[in-house]
Amino acid sequence: MPNAEHQPLVGLFVTCLADMFRPTVAFATVRLLEQAGCIVEVPEKQTCCGQPAFNSGDRKTTQDIAKMTIEAFDGYEYVVGPSGSCIGMLHYYADLFDEGDPWKARAEDLKARAFEITSFLVDKLDFDKISAQYDGTITYHDSCSGLRQLGVKQQPRKLLSKVDNLELEEMEEAETCCGFGGTFCVKYPDISNRMVSNKSEFISASGADTLVGGDLGCLLNMAGKLKREGKTVEARHVVEILAGMLDQPAIGEADADKYALAKQV
Repeated sequence: MPNAEHQPLVGLFVTCLADMFRPTVAFATVRLLEQAGCIVEVPEKQTCCGQPAFNSGDRKTTQDIAKMTIEAFDGYEYVVGPSGSCIGMLHYYADLFDEGDPWKARAEDLKARAFEITSFLVDKLDFDKISAQYDGTITYHDSCSGLRQLGVKQQPRKLLSKVDNLELEEMEEAETCCGFGGTFCVKYPDISNRMVSNKSEFISASGADTLVGGDLGCLLNMAGKLKREGKTVEARHVVEILAGMLDQPAIGEADADKYALAKQV
């Protein structure tokens, strides 16, 4: 655990989905890290973690992406991202290289420094001084990679318990996959749709007004299904709640002002 005088230098792994669909998630992650006393930088050379290529069996492309990522985050004490899935992929890099390959050692070094944001705050920094407020009831979805690969389960719940006025209602099968699975939803759309339909039922049955999770892929998938079914449950990333950054519409919801302006054009 860093001492009170030490400010850890953290490289933020933004993730593709945050960059393209929900920049607020990246900004909220920076806010939380800075509140915890970290110095945060965003390496410009970072790109996709390589998971789509990895899941499709393209080892060569995945190796190339891994090398780029390893080099981009050289020199940082920690690498932190708002996604168990993407950080989990960084942990797989060492398996891409043979014993004796210098890249394998560098990948192992990156693995030791790479953390999902709630795990980093709780497990590494022992930080829980959350000053946010949320007037509502949430239910939490445990994403597969964060839960099963990185052990992220109680960390987000511990931090959410510090949010004023927030109530947590656990849904049935909170640990069950939502059906997104990156390329899984493309390869097996019927199975994926059935899985997210089940998830939508559990979310609604919880009585919560907001679905919260730690991976944007899962949240986009579930938010889309909820909206298509006409359900009013909103979806937000856990860091948005913890950082008190709730000015943006919920995931999958249009900005009313921008929508009205677009209709006038």
